[in-house]
Amino acid sequence: MKQRVFGAAGVEVPVIGQGTWNVALAGAGRKAALRALRLGIELGMTHIDTAEMYGSGAVEDLVAEAIAGVDRARLFLASKVLPENASYRGTREAAHRSLTRLRTEYLDLYLLHWPGSHPLEETMRALESLVADGTARFVGVSNFDAPEMEEAASYLSGVPLVCNQVLYHLCERGVEHRLISQARRDNVAVVAYTPFGRGEFLRAAAGRAVLEGVARKHAATPRQIALAFLVREPNVFTIPKASSEAHVRENAGAADIALDDDDIGAIDAAFSRGRPRPLATL
Repeated sequence: MKQRVFGAAGVEVPVIGQGTWNVALAGAGRKAALRALRLGIELGMTHIDTAEMYGSGAVEDLVAEAIAGVDRARLFLASKVLPENASYRGTREAAHRSLTRLRTEYLDLYLLHWPGSHPLEETMRALESLVADGTARFVGVSNFDAPEMEEAASYLSGVPLVCNQVLYHLCERGVEHRLISQARRDNVAVVAYTPFGRGEFLRAAAGRAVLEGVARKHAATPRQIALAFLVREPNVFTIPKASSEAHVRENAGAADIALDDDDIGAIDAAFSRGRPRPLATL
């Protein structure tokens, strides 16, 4: 699995990781989700993203089951605090609840899930304190537009802001206008969540035809080409969710695809960035 340096964290992280939003939590679906996560780890997709919001904590429990027995040093575990919990004390307490559910002694990355009503400076001080006491190695934000990201970083004095996790897929390319370039300048990793959107990139006939043509050229699938396009910039990573082992293998295979300028130009023309506008979220 291809890796690259994760912003100011200075550590290498898989270009393609694993998301867990909306995974099945019961019955056969839960068993399939566990198999998918475990296979992803075997294939090198060791960046696993979750949040206290997902299943009201139940997804963190599932991730704990999936990673049981795996060498902790191999993993890059990320979780997030809900904005309503993001007071100084609330952020710290939320992080420790996540540790308990994940059955781990530390988080590799802890994020504020989106901007909320608690003062941002207070939240960032709390995140910094979690690094100081070893609860988290690195901290970041999620769903922050470029000015908000810059403000969040300004409140950190002893540790860097290493990540901004944002909605980014072929039919939602707004982050390309400013955010990705500013993040690259500030040494912040951009992590694309929901990189397939809701599948709309495959429903547009013209766009699908372009992806299929590029996919044939690379002996790949359109979904793999979509992922390869998103991570073409050196500071961008992605965390697709997979509900089956076949999808896990497909996602992992995208990391080794190198698109050339013709490929990128064709995809760029088929899926417009649109005009600059406020950051989109789910």
